[in-house]
Amino acid sequence: MESEGPKEPNGPEKKKETHKLFDDDILNLIKDKFSIKGFPTMHPPPQAAHEEDEEEQVLEQEKFLKALEFSLAPQEVKDHLDRFVIGQEEAKKILSVAVCDHYNHVRRDYEEGHPDREYVKQNVILLGPTGVGKTYVVRILAQLVGVPFVKADITKFSETGYVGGDVDDLVRELVRAADGNVDLAEYGIIYLDEIDKISAASEAISRDVSGRGVQTGLLKLLEETEVSRRSPLDMTAQFQEMMEFTQGKSKKKRTINTRNILFVVSGAFTKMGDIVKQRFNEGKVGFHTPNEVDDISDHPLAMAKTTDFIEYGFEPEFIGRLPVRVALEDLTENDLFDILKHSEGSILRQYKESFEGYDIEVAFSDGALRVLAANAIEEKTGARGLVTVLEETLRNFKFYLPGGKVQRFVITAELVRDPREYLKKLLEDPDYGAEALAEAQVREFETDFHREYGHRITFDDGATELAVKMSKDQQISIARLLTETLSDYSYGLNIIRKKTGQEAFVITTEMLERPVEALEEWIKETLEAET
Repeated sequence: MESEGPKEPNGPEKKKETHKLFDDDILNLIKDKFSIKGFPTMHPPPQAAHEEDEEEQVLEQEKFLKALEFSLAPQEVKDHLDRFVIGQEEAKKILSVAVCDHYNHVRRDYEEGHPDREYVKQNVILLGPTGVGKTYVVRILAQLVGVPFVKADITKFSETGYVGGDVDDLVRELVRAADGNVDLAEYGIIYLDEIDKISAASEAISRDVSGRGVQTGLLKLLEETEVSRRSPLDMTAQFQEMMEFTQGKSKKKRTINTRNILFVVSGAFTKMGDIVKQRFNEGKVGFHTPNEVDDISDHPLAMAKTTDFIEYGFEPEFIGRLPVRVALEDLTENDLFDILKHSEGSILRQYKESFEGYDIEVAFSDGALRVLAANAIEEKTGARGLVTVLEETLRNFKFYLPGGKVQRFVITAELVRDPREYLKKLLEDPDYGAEALAEAQVREFETDFHREYGHRITFDDGATELAVKMSKDQQISIARLLTETLSDYSYGLNIIRKKTGQEAFVITTEMLERPVEALEEWIKETLEAET
């Protein structure tokens, strides 16, 4: 009797086998076409795929709900911005109010279960020269709220996408920033720079693609529209959509609603000041107060009105959907010094970490920061000038010191003024400037203490010398020594501050020698004086 061969599947089994072969053919096509290796299987075990999908949905929902917990007041938002953004006081106030209005409204809409169709979204336009913190302040706000943030240069977009990108791609990029969480992306922040470059005036001299058309394309996004999650022109996105469908993940939202996305646009608006001044000069004499005259002369961008933007080349419908106007001022030399010394986002941290990667400890003296700020102001690029002068100053130190005998050094005014000569001395004597290093580390501790606890402390000369000596004797860093010695002082100084309003405190040798007893006596004297 002849043996029977394997039975050919029929019915549901045959249909299932046919689908699998079809999926494999598609997978092989993608691999061959795009040279993709290690491509994931298109048909995972059904139960595993279902559980993985559920876990992903839970995580996405947690992120979404956390963002909707936003309930800060404008003063609290500004206090947070003060930790990172130096100066720009009026701009920080306006932005704090706008962000609170928007996200508190979003939270109420979600809690009530229906959108308020009468609400006018607080989209923002920022005006100011390069390097004054326009991008940075918006990024900090997005991190505070807990929503995804996307930054783009508007000049790369065109009216229809036939040259450059389509404006709808901005919203899709927000989904990518939210790790695919569409719900969270619908509450994100989109930041568009160089917005002044799409005005009709600039278009005539610098753009081949219609700036007016880009404005029109942005109109629908600024209000409310539905944007497809996958671009119809993106072949890779279409393949990904197909794969998600075959894996049973087709339940994800296919569109993104822009109703609750906050848009912030910015530009230098170099010619806006002339337009504002011209409008002012054409007005009748006697109708302007002395304060207005000063504002026009010193801060013309802050006085810009809707008519000025229209004359600049913007469509009335477009500029009307950016109701919050914020003018940022040029940074002064003192502002640049404060950015280096007091901002939590100071670039100094990056340079310290760079040297720490080579096991080299560095500190910056206040004198060095002053000279760096003075040099940076000459660059006329705002805070970006700080990176330029730091790189020029420390480039050779990064090259010659790693792997050598120098384990620590201080960056002083002497070093900044003549880096080459200072490097030569340091290579000849690895301990050159050791005393200045210790003192600089005490000053840095003062700054870090104020940044973390809000109390301004200053070590007097005796306390500074004692801290250096104790650090050497105990063979620990000054930062560790002072952190451990003054561990209770943030709480104690807070009591004194609440009772007296005192914000600045002097640390003496007694407080380092007997820290607990000295603090208790200080608090006791304060309470007795109050009674």
